[in-house]
Amino acid sequence: MANQVLERVRALLPGIAARATAADTDGAVSAETVEELTGAGVLRMLQPARFGGAESHPVRFYEVVRAISGVCGSTGWVASVLGVHPWQLGLFDERAQKEVWANDPDTLVSSSYAPAGRLTPVEGGYELTGHWSFSSGCRHASWALLGGLVAGTEDFLTVLVPATDYAIEEVWDVIGLRGTASDDIVVGRAFVPEHRTLRNDEQARVRGPGQRVNTGPLYRMPFATIFTSAVTAPVVGAASGCYGAYLSAMRDRVRTSPGGVRFSDDPFAHVAVARAASEIDAAILQMDRNVSEIYECAVEAREIPLELRLRTRRDQVRGTERALHAIDLLFTTAGGNSLKRGNPIERAWRDAHAGGVHVANDVERALAMYGRGEFGLPVEDNLF
Repeated sequence: MANQVLERVRALLPGIAARATAADTDGAVSAETVEELTGAGVLRMLQPARFGGAESHPVRFYEVVRAISGVCGSTGWVASVLGVHPWQLGLFDERAQKEVWANDPDTLVSSSYAPAGRLTPVEGGYELTGHWSFSSGCRHASWALLGGLVAGTEDFLTVLVPATDYAIEEVWDVIGLRGTASDDIVVGRAFVPEHRTLRNDEQARVRGPGQRVNTGPLYRMPFATIFTSAVTAPVVGAASGCYGAYLSAMRDRVRTSPGGVRFSDDPFAHVAVARAASEIDAAILQMDRNVSEIYECAVEAREIPLELRLRTRRDQVRGTERALHAIDLLFTTAGGNSLKRGNPIERAWRDAHAGGVHVANDVERALAMYGRGEFGLPVEDNLF
C-alpha cells in the first residue's frame, strides 16, 4: 500500500537536511520544521480518525520516521515521539481526547513516562507533584503525558496535564540528539481529573477506556510494541542515512596512507559496507514483520500470543543494536575525516548512540525478558 505521507515527506527532506546543523547547534528543532511535519500529516498518522487522524498502519509511520531521521536524527526523533503520543491518547477516556483535540486536531503532546510524579487521591481525581526529565519536543506541545505513582501504593499511572499546569526547565545540553530539546517538566501542584489518567496495568493488558470510541485495530496493539518501536525507528533511520552519506563521501576519496589507493577500491571497505547494509536491512525487516503480525492479530480481534509480544521486544532492541553496529563500522572506516564536527557521518553517529541509551533500548534487559519467556518463567516489565 502506498505511503502518501512518505511521498509528501520526501519533498521536505532537503530542507530538513539543510536545517540539521542549526538544530544540532541551537539545541532545538525549529518551529518551521514542526509546522512542515504537521502539514505533511506525519504527526497525525497514529491519531484517531474521529479527531482528524489517519489511523495508519504503524509500519507506515516508522517508515516515515526512518526517512526523516536519515537526514536529521533530532528531527526524526521529535517526529517519532510527538507522533506516537496521539496513539496513546486514543486509549484515554473520550473526554480527555476532546480536551486536547476538539478545537485543534494538530495539538501536540510530549511525554516523560518515568514514575517521577506523586499522585495524591482527592475528590474527582488526583493532586500531582513532580519533576520529570527527557521530555523531547516539549516546547512544541500544549500537553504532556507524565508518569506517577499513587501515594502509599505501587499503582503506576500515566496522566495527561496541560501546559498551563507545568513549567519547562531548559537543561538539555548533550552530545547527541541535541536538537530534540528534551528538557525537564516540573509540576508544583496540579489537579488531574480521573478521566485524564491511564493505568499502566490496563495498558499492559492492551486495554484502555478510549477503545470504546476508537475501535480500530491500531488501538488494540501493545504499548510495548508501538512506543518502543518509535524509539528504535529513529536510530535505524540515522544509521541508514549515515550509510548513504558514507557512500557519497567515500566513493571518490583517495587514502592518504602509503599507496594512495581510492577508498572504494579497498576490499576491507567493501566488507564494512556489506556488513553495515545487512545489519540495517535485518533491523528493518524483523521489526516490520513483527509489528505487521501484531497488527493482523488486532485486525482479526485475536489475542496477541505471548511469544509474539516477546519476539517483538527482542527484535526491537536488537534492531537498535544492529543499527549501532552498522554505524560504528561506517564511522570507524571513514577515517579521520569522520571526526570533523558537523558532517553527516559524525552527527548521525552521535544521534544514533544518544538514542541507543533510552530505557526502551536496554538490550540486555529485553533479551533477558525474552529468555525468561522461552523457559516458561513469569515475565514482568513496564515495557512489555
